Amino acid sequence: MDKLSPARRGWLMSRVRSKDTIPELAVRHLVFGMGYRYRLHDKKLPGKPDLVFAGRRKVLFVNGCFWHGHEACRYARLPKTHVKFWRAKVKRNRARDREIIAKLEADGWRVLTVWQCELKDLETLTEKIYAFLEDK
Repeated sequence: MDKLSPARRGWLMSRVRSKDTIPELAVRHLVFGMGYRYRLHDKKLPGKPDLVFAGRRKVLFVNGCFWHGHEACRYARLPKTHVKFWRAKVKRNRARDREIIAKLEADGWRVLTVWQCELKDLETLTEKIYAFLEDK
């Protein structure tokens, strides 16, 4: 049973951001510190990628493990209430992510997804991002 009233839960969920999230800001800070420059949330591209490296034709998405259903991740567990709703929502999010990535790749863009849980190991994440951005 949810400990919050439906009104309070609705209010709380309405405060969840789609951009400028804490994980996204951390990745932006990391990438900027690595010396790379980027555009934010380019509306001309499918899915409005979080970071766009136009000259390299590469984009980076920063996904929350819960919202995007990161497989085998402890942060991606569904709530115990309204399981049917949450399972369907995460499934739709994952399907939309696959469609967006397919569109971007069809247009010649390379795509990297950074998961929220990957921020626990910044050294490995830095290497992953560097390899992605420097790969020709």
